This record gives sequence, structure tokens and C-alpha cells, in this order.
Amino acid sequence: MRTTADRIRHTIGFELLGLALLTPLASWLFHQDMVDIGPLALFFTFLGAGWNYLFNLLFDRLMLRWRGTLHKRPVDRLVHALSFELGLLWLTLPLIAWWLEVSLWQALLMDLSMVVFYLVFAYLYNWLYDALFPLPEAGVT
Repeated sequence: MRTTADRIRHTIGFELLGLALLTPLASWLFHQDMVDIGPLALFFTFLGAGWNYLFNLLFDRLMLRWRGTLHKRPVDRLVHALSFELGLLWLTLPLIAWWLEVSLWQALLMDLSMVVFYLVFAYLYNWLYDALFPLPEAGVT
């Protein structure tokens, strides 16, 4: 099992490196100034962390109420992942459109491309993190 300090290091590294990579990439891809993209990306980092905490708390409470357990079946994990992303999209889409002065359609395309970026980034980051900071007990996460 990872320690609390290790989890904090993991989270801070993930967020900082994600911001450092996404901000210039998004600026270039979306033809937006770094001055516009940077603050938005930073805000979304905090928004995403807060949403993650709140969403998981609410989801766990609903699981306990509806199923009487926190054990997630594959279908529960699918509902969890999809509803998390849809909720985050619902929060970020109007902000992207307003902040960058683009249409909702353009904001949706931007948002979806960031989802793809973070899927690839999370996979690679976690792989590299596990290589640099192996688990103290093999096979335990």
C-alpha cells in the first residue's frame, strides 16, 4: 500500500506536470494565448480536484443507500467513470466557452481533446511513477 506522503507526491506531480504539458499544447492546438489558457487550466486543476472529492463522496453514499455496499461491480465502475466525466464536462463546458469566447461546440471539442490528453497522460504518468517509485510490497496497490 502506498503511504499518504507518496500519494500526495503522486498527486502534486501529476497535476504540475499535466499543467506544464497541457497549457502550451492547448495554446498551440486551440490557437489561444497562453495568458488565456494558463489561468483556465490552473482553475480546472482545482475544480477537478474538488469535483473528484465531492463526486466520490456522493457516489459512495449512493452506493451504500442503493446497494448496501461500496464494492463496485464492473457496471458500477463504468457508471462511476462515465458520470464523473459527464459531471466534469457539465461544469467545464460553459466556462471554456465563456472564458475563451468560443461556441459551445468549439468548447466541447476542446474539452473532449483534453479528456483524451489526460487519458494518455495518466496512463504514461502512472507507468513512469511506478517505475521511479516502486511499491514497497510487490503487487499491492
